[in-house]
Amino acid sequence: MNLTDTSRYISLILRHKPDVIDITVDEHGWANVNELIEGVNRTHPINMEILKKIVRTDNKKRYSFNDDMSLIRANQGHSIPVDVELKEKVPPEYLWHGTGEKYVESIDKIGLIPKSRLYVHLSTDIETAVKVGNRHGRSVVYQVNAGAMAKAGYKFYCSVNNVWLIKKVPAEFLEKVE
Repeated sequence: MNLTDTSRYISLILRHKPDVIDITVDEHGWANVNELIEGVNRTHPINMEILKKIVRTDNKKRYSFNDDMSLIRANQGHSIPVDVELKEKVPPEYLWHGTGEKYVESIDKIGLIPKSRLYVHLSTDIETAVKVGNRHGRSVVYQVNAGAMAKAGYKFYCSVNNVWLIKKVPAEFLEKVE
């Protein structure tokens, strides 16, 4: 097993399916580190040093430890109902969302919705949005008029790894980037 596989498995557990290894995640998304290591270790070799390395080197900064490193959580992307204690923030004028070509017709009609997640994820730059979109086939990028949305009363949150989150983005605030 490599670190990427182990990190993906941890992401699955902390964001979507803690029951896979019989652990609980509290209302703020925190899981006991020792229980996580014990559960993950059944299928992916891991110890505290490996877990620290995964958290430290993850290029998307997916995870956070609490101060004494006894708890860990995913920073965003949950499909299970948790409150990761996001602070409402005023967004930049524009943010971006990358998706696959197959979703364009739906997005053009109803805008961006979180589907199985709790929030729609937005990027601060086009390059990141393109990378995200490429995961879903041919990439399509939308520019989100976040400034106008904020003025209209929509609430934006920014995760600790600089991903902007919002409950939905109506189609009128979207423009396809060519």
